[in-house]
Amino acid sequence: MLALLLQRPAAVARAPRAVAPGGRGYCGGVRLVTWNVAGRVGRQSEQAELIVRVGADVVALQEVTARTLPLWRGALAEAGFVACPTALDHAPSAAGRRRLGVLTAAREPLRRLAAPPGVPWPERVLCCALGDIEVVNLHSPIAPAPALAKVRTHEAVAAYLAAGDDRPRILCGDLNTPRRELPDGDVLTFAHDSAGRLRPERGERWDRAERALVFDLRKRGWTDAFRALHGYADREASWTFTDDRGGWRLDHVLVHRLQPVASAYAHDWRRAGLSDHSPLVVDLTR
Repeated sequence: MLALLLQRPAAVARAPRAVAPGGRGYCGGVRLVTWNVAGRVGRQSEQAELIVRVGADVVALQEVTARTLPLWRGALAEAGFVACPTALDHAPSAAGRRRLGVLTAAREPLRRLAAPPGVPWPERVLCCALGDIEVVNLHSPIAPAPALAKVRTHEAVAAYLAAGDDRPRILCGDLNTPRRELPDGDVLTFAHDSAGRLRPERGERWDRAERALVFDLRKRGWTDAFRALHGYADREASWTFTDDRGGWRLDHVLVHRLQPVASAYAHDWRRAGLSDHSPLVVDLTR
């Protein structure tokens, strides 16, 4: 049902929940939307309208820019989101590159937490507490980013999550990995070429860094909120080349001590040109 209601963006209705909203603390359930919105100014109002109409309680956006930030804050506040922190607020200037920040919004108060130490691009990760639930919103740099920015980001976030306590946690966002998912749940990272060979210029450190989030977390009791419900039969690329050719499932929600009860990608929102990424909508309960 959730997947059906995410089709046809011009006609999307407020999707019924698989769990009942729980009021303060979201004891009954929470609907989370994570979306790389591609910094699009001209389509921002359409993006915001769809997020609101799908009934999101928590919104995690990637590729918010200095220009689109006030638009997002205004639209989300008008829709009843009382908290809207962004990593752009405290990030230093980014000489030589475009600053693409992450933003997390919620209908209940959020408490901003310290960012993982060692993240090279601070505007790309935001940690917040929603009651006793920690939400980590991450936009990984792409592979060509200089100074091993992608590798260092994955290493820093993985170390942060490994050192944390046993509270309920959500890791969501555009993780820019993996290259391929195998039927048994294993992954092939972008340290490999398309034939599956480890690229010597990237090597084992790169491979370990990418696996640390999308594979190793699951070995430590985390749950992939999409694959846990849908398995690995369909590729479900959230970013594709023109005309839906190829692509990869780069956008994820992984949870610890929470239970996914419904999840779907809104691929039609991407196909309509609202972004080059499909949003992922997930219903979670305790």
